[in-house]
Amino acid sequence: MPDKQTSKEDTVALRIPKAELPTELSDNMIKQLGAVAEPVEVVWHSPKVATSNLEFSAKLAEWDAADAGLKSFAHMAVAAQVGCGWCLDVGYFQAQNQNLDLTKASQVPRWRDSEVFTPLERDVLEYAEAMTNTPPTVTDELYASLLDRLGPAAMVELTAYIAFVNMATRNNNANGISSQGFSDACGIPLATRPETSVASPA
Repeated sequence: MPDKQTSKEDTVALRIPKAELPTELSDNMIKQLGAVAEPVEVVWHSPKVATSNLEFSAKLAEWDAADAGLKSFAHMAVAAQVGCGWCLDVGYFQAQNQNLDLTKASQVPRWRDSEVFTPLERDVLEYAEAMTNTPPTVTDELYASLLDRLGPAAMVELTAYIAFVNMATRNNNANGISSQGFSDACGIPLATRPETSVASPA
């Protein structure tokens, strides 16, 4: 579990001070994560924005057409590419709680150089990066290949999920939110994203 106290280093990294949350919300996050989530504290300067984010995140958790493991790996791939340390950190922590393969989860930042992923997982990771590129580099071939294996409902869900994660990761990155140490509870360290790794179309 992360330290519930905010370090001086973490405070300096933020580009906007944290807002005070309602006690009930803080208590619920501590029960779920072991700490209050910094992105919520920062965005709570606009409770409407923060509440909308929380509500939509809760709705995402109810989606069940696409495999949860594939979505988790896609989330971490986006976080690694955008440079959102908080999302990558908490994504790895949640992977442990979801009983996903931690060896695979730990290798997401360097998935192109790793041999632990299945062909489908590798294509999902490539798709997540291709959607995250600016401009996006999704190819007809990659999309058709995933659609054929996942089916229309799961493909639409995966795409919407990756799009939402892009919003969340870029929001955190711009606000200066970094890791809170959630992944410290995991047994296998997160791999470092290769400096020379470039997401390219298939």
